[in-house]
Amino acid sequence: MKKILISFLLLSASLLATVINEEASQQLIDSKTPIVDIRTPAEWKETGLLKGSIPIMLFDEKGNYDLKDFIDKLNNAVDTKKQFAIICRTGSRTRVLAPFLSQKLNYDVINIKSGILYAKFIKLPIEPYSAK
Repeated sequence: MKKILISFLLLSASLLATVINEEASQQLIDSKTPIVDIRTPAEWKETGLLKGSIPIMLFDEKGNYDLKDFIDKLNNAVDTKKQFAIICRTGSRTRVLAPFLSQKLNYDVINIKSGILYAKFIKLPIEPYSAK
């Protein structure tokens, strides 16, 4: 009976992982939900970062990626047991990444749909990027 209950609880937990698609907003920033910016350092320098964002590159300038390295850095930077958001330039990269993180890793992810370009357009607070 214990094995059945544990199996049910594990299955239930995995079914609770979600992807929420929403636009960048002041409300999201104010909520203190961690926001992970998956763009490249060149992109961060070009546009800056949404206030409070955590820069963790997924795809490099040539489109290559190291998923294990990204996941390791993500797990070190945010509590992935809690909801967090991801952002890119226009939302195309996060549109692919968010379902993967939810379905394969059971993370609760907010996909910021239109990316940093929309955030800049609606004049959300942007911070300059400086390599640490």
